[in-house]
Amino acid sequence: MVPSLTSLVFLFHSLKLGKLLREAGIQKSFGLSALVVFQLLFSLVFEGKNWFRLLESSRGSSLPGKDVVYRFLNHPGFAWRAFLHSLSLTVVRHFTSLTSVKRVKVFIIDDSTLQRNRSKKVELLAKVFDHTTGRFAKGYTMLTLGWSDGFGFAPVDFVMLSSANIVNRLTEMTTTITKRCHGYKRRIEALTRKPDAVVGLIQRALRSGFRADYVLMDSWFTQMPLIRQLSAKGLDTIGMVKEMKQRYICQGQRLTLSELYRILPKNKKSSIWSSVITQTSCGMSVKLVFVQNRNKRREWLAILSTDLTLEPSEIVRIYGVRWSIETFFKVTKSYLKLGTEFQGRSFDMLISHTTIVFSRYLVMEFERRQAGDTRTLGGLFFLYADEVRDLDYQTALQQLMSLFLDMAEAKNKRSKQTVLCQLQEWMADLHLYIKGLFGNLSCES
Repeated sequence: MVPSLTSLVFLFHSLKLGKLLREAGIQKSFGLSALVVFQLLFSLVFEGKNWFRLLESSRGSSLPGKDVVYRFLNHPGFAWRAFLHSLSLTVVRHFTSLTSVKRVKVFIIDDSTLQRNRSKKVELLAKVFDHTTGRFAKGYTMLTLGWSDGFGFAPVDFVMLSSANIVNRLTEMTTTITKRCHGYKRRIEALTRKPDAVVGLIQRALRSGFRADYVLMDSWFTQMPLIRQLSAKGLDTIGMVKEMKQRYICQGQRLTLSELYRILPKNKKSSIWSSVITQTSCGMSVKLVFVQNRNKRREWLAILSTDLTLEPSEIVRIYGVRWSIETFFKVTKSYLKLGTEFQGRSFDMLISHTTIVFSRYLVMEFERRQAGDTRTLGGLFFLYADEVRDLDYQTALQQLMSLFLDMAEAKNKRSKQTVLCQLQEWMADLHLYIKGLFGNLSCES
């Protein structure tokens, strides 16, 4: 469904996008405001046309020229990262207000390949390895940091990585850009190693005000040097582990992951086959949980946690939240036209358009949470009651309405008194916090 202009304006006003753009230095000195151009680009995907076809349509005469849009996208001085941080933090705080403070919040790290196989002269284009196909492709590695509470997902930041190896880079950065602008810093960042970029993403997120209990990652990122760096920042890690050179100390022996699995007692009646607290060769204590591989039921998968207090089932449950970032990649590429809506050669356009796509997802998540989360209807109540008590309250109201219907159907005074006595007995069995919502009720026999 294509959102109306009125609904978009309302959402933009609710999230204060105009203010966030100004605070990030995304402004125009003349002509249409930055907010108008941003709103035009934001809604473009819902029109079902690309920018060229939209200009050729009957609406083309009322739209700004293509130079206005391309200058906006190619501007190297706009702080798109600061804008994305602010917008994402606004949405995350809204999500947090809807859930219990005890609910687990997580950072999720993952990467996805943004292919540009037909391009030749795009800035910082490189040969990157695509884990999905197992082959190299021309394009970029989009390293993304997300936040989730298990119900909603918010993209927090990203780094568009080229290649740290000059042999794999097909084109270099432009030499005419000033080194003091945001665009130059993003280009230098594109040449860093992936583990270093992960640490940078999380450091910036923490400085911006994001908070999480755990960092979730797949087997590529679950490496001890990175885990130690995250632990030094007070963040526990939960991640999939694959067989590598890493050794684990158990019963005085240095064992590989497979050797460790073989000596552990197993419970094949459950999907969680085994778990153990062990130490890595660097002396760090971790908990390993071995679970059944759903795709190959005779094989196992291993999940590592640096929080030793978690139960194995809780480790598996929390790690399952990581799937939300895979859904995010699917939606942004298939529906929000990530990497395909504009085909510019500038690295600045790549950053700006990706930020706009992430903004679309954030606004959609905000709207989905507003409309789909029934708890928003009783916002005042949930400021004082946690999620466990919600079900009791709803059940109590259902029972109360049933009694009221019985009372309405009573044909004489005696029948009404009988129903009122039933109501009094029902009140006596309620929890104290619900009893306080009603006045004193009495009946005479």
